[in-house]
Amino acid sequence: MTPRLTVHPSLSALHDDAAAHFVSAAAEASAARGRFDVVLTGGSTIPPVYRRLASEPFRSRVAWNEVHVWWTDERCVPPDDPRSNYGAAREALLDRVPIPCEQIHRMPGEDPNPERAAVLHEATLRRAQSLARGEIPRFDFAFLGLGADAHVASLFPRAETIGLEERLVAAVTLADTAIPDPRVERLTLTFRALNGSRAAVFVVAGEAKAAAVRAVLEEPRDVFARPAQGIEPAGHPAAWLVDEAAAAVLTPR
Repeated sequence: MTPRLTVHPSLSALHDDAAAHFVSAAAEASAARGRFDVVLTGGSTIPPVYRRLASEPFRSRVAWNEVHVWWTDERCVPPDDPRSNYGAAREALLDRVPIPCEQIHRMPGEDPNPERAAVLHEATLRRAQSLARGEIPRFDFAFLGLGADAHVASLFPRAETIGLEERLVAAVTLADTAIPDPRVERLTLTFRALNGSRAAVFVVAGEAKAAAVRAVLEEPRDVFARPAQGIEPAGHPAAWLVDEAAAAVLTPR
């Protein structure tokens, strides 16, 4: 499957397009079932997109009372820690829009036992979406980032979590995974959960990610070496929104 790639001439254009994708998916889901389940991500590229969504013209185009928020992954830190993906999203978006508190489903990164936290969060997900045994989540849309090593969420190259086929949420520990900075343990959605999304959009910027973008989009499929190649929302290719710096070493099309 060929991913859909859009290269933007500026960060501002990239952020606006990412926000527009969110708004379009929200409108479609709200019209179809009166509920929008969205998966947010962390990283340095995405907070400006969240701030766009909390501002006009995007803010008034979303039925925020119908939004249910999930995360791709979380660092095992308290929610007020600067490294927390939830904390970053709260500051940039969640504190600025009227989403009911009970519809914000953060991963409990502060739990000292990551495996227990993963099991509890999976139970929360199954309960909130009324999932039957063996059923995958029903996410309408997912924002995704890309690591310089081609990881996605906290699914790192050659990690055991890549091969998990039954779990929806997994613990990523320092004992069994080479975790880059910040070197803290993680909780993450698995491919089984992430690929339950109806649509997914990678938002990638900067020359530091250029080699990873080229590897994921142009090199042979090897999910254990390049985990981001494993993202296939609802069996379809993900969309890639990148700036010119991140696209710098792609083969000209």
